[in-house]
Amino acid sequence: MTPPPARRSRRTDGDSAAPRLALPRRGSVRRSQMITTYGVGSLIAVDNESFVVSGIDDAHRSWALDEAPIIHEHRLARVLGVKHFRLPPASEDTSKDGVRVRRFPLWHSCPSCQCLQHIRDFNPPTNKNVCTDCDDEPLVPSRFVVACEDGHLDDFPYWKWLHRKNREDGATGRCGGQMSMRFSGRSASLRSVIISCTCGVPEVSMEGSFRRSALTDLGVRCEGRRPWLKGAPAEFCRQAPRTLQRGSSSVWQPVLKSALSIPPWSDGLAAKLSEHWETLRSFSSRMEIEIYLKGAFRGDDSVTADAVMELLAAEQEEDPDRESNADAGAVSPYQVLRRQEYERLCSGNALRDKGREEQFICEPPVSNPAVLEPFGVARPMLVKRLREVRALKAFTRIADAESSSESHEAALSLTPTDWLPAMEVSGEGVFVRLDESWLDEWAESPAVAARVEQLRTNHDRMLQERATDPAEAPVSPATPRLVLLHTLAHVLINEWSLDAGYPAAALRERLYTDDTMAGFLIYTATSDSAGSLGGVVAQGEPDRLAEALHSALRRATWCSADPLCIEAGTSGIGGANRAACHACAMLPETSCEYNNILLDRALLVGTPEDPSVGFFRQVLTA
Repeated sequence: MTPPPARRSRRTDGDSAAPRLALPRRGSVRRSQMITTYGVGSLIAVDNESFVVSGIDDAHRSWALDEAPIIHEHRLARVLGVKHFRLPPASEDTSKDGVRVRRFPLWHSCPSCQCLQHIRDFNPPTNKNVCTDCDDEPLVPSRFVVACEDGHLDDFPYWKWLHRKNREDGATGRCGGQMSMRFSGRSASLRSVIISCTCGVPEVSMEGSFRRSALTDLGVRCEGRRPWLKGAPAEFCRQAPRTLQRGSSSVWQPVLKSALSIPPWSDGLAAKLSEHWETLRSFSSRMEIEIYLKGAFRGDDSVTADAVMELLAAEQEEDPDRESNADAGAVSPYQVLRRQEYERLCSGNALRDKGREEQFICEPPVSNPAVLEPFGVARPMLVKRLREVRALKAFTRIADAESSSESHEAALSLTPTDWLPAMEVSGEGVFVRLDESWLDEWAESPAVAARVEQLRTNHDRMLQERATDPAEAPVSPATPRLVLLHTLAHVLINEWSLDAGYPAAALRERLYTDDTMAGFLIYTATSDSAGSLGGVVAQGEPDRLAEALHSALRRATWCSADPLCIEAGTSGIGGANRAACHACAMLPETSCEYNNILLDRALLVGTPEDPSVGFFRQVLTA
């Protein structure tokens, strides 16, 4: 990762024909971290320096596209409005340039002379971060930054914070004095961070700077700055600026969207046709397609007109503007993707007659699934091969990425691009589906509905509190079906982590829950190998799965935090859980789709006072 050159150096990044300048390397991160942790717009600390990761604008050539391989996932690309995705540049060993970064924050302090000012006023050498008045003492980037819920980012206004009571000369930062920052050492609180100025104003501490209205009370408004985008003009912004710690997770949260590669897009043919797809779409007859393929794929028999016709038909079927999809009402395009995956997981895709390039193999177990009937579990499916693409759509600041609307998502580029950063993982898993008639009968119980309604109310309140406009807050997805399946997936992952040798962090859940779906996929997937070697798939055999379910449900009947856990009216963040804690139902957050909320193990096993709320009560009493 490399910062921009000094101001006086001649930079030709804006010229698409000009080569990228060779700049000093500042560090390296894993490819997956460029999507989940250090993506576009995030702050990254390298040694004693701090940078913001540049955007993906093609005109500014911030990303080395020749080092960012193209990956295809047609269904997800169509929903996100791009043509394809790109892997982030490779690691330090193989990358020549990588991703560029820009220095941020720009305000620094010197630990020796305690001077606090913009970095240019220290007059450091090119690409250095030192105080020239203190024998090249390394400078310390500001611990505090300012952000708003629309994603804007700026330096903390130290001048206005210090001169709050002397606005005549200090509001514009022209008092003529020299500011300094020191630490009293009395405590680790903000009260020990002291700001002073040689102009004589009373010194102040940073205490109170994190209050929601601390900056607006001083007349500070968001300037709409986007330092991760080169040349981005300041936007008009109505959001209130907030003070944040530079290393806080609230400074940057990714908005990730993912999809599984399923037939007919999973056999590698779509990748071969990517450059020709727009042309193939324009043809209206099979004969035109055959003539074009003979010229474009001379000598390649794997690309047939029948296969192309099948892909074109599938694309029309998946079109969100189709009448069948329009009738779905408020169903989001991402939920449509889940429904397509659910249908394919239920129907399967056998290994026979499939080539080595097939990325989705899903088959039923050979043994009799009758042993699972007491659990209300339909025939499981063994996903022996899968590929998932996870794309970075945008990012948010301050607001939770799941509770904020798209209007608060910060863009990755100044101008629209035809690609997005993404990573692909491959692995295997087990798909479990519950009998919907059993679920519907169980969900009609007033006791079950009351427990879930309390979760839903608390979750709705939390989403409204986090949203800038409560009217725009998303609606909680909590339903008896979702909470049950979500909790069951958690206890099953915990069981496999104890019995099958997989750490819980190596397994992930993928939920399929609405009025038309009732299942979940538990899978393991990695970006640097072809997944595991059948260890997860083996857990899906009916005999093993029945043993694991029985053991997991037995464990769920008792928690080391009981009776407090099972009797809790609410628990978790915002009261969005009931009987669930880290000792019984919670997972590492990388394994959970809902950040460990909307969980209630009482819906699995019941409570001592009312066993009837448990979906699996009959199995446990048998």
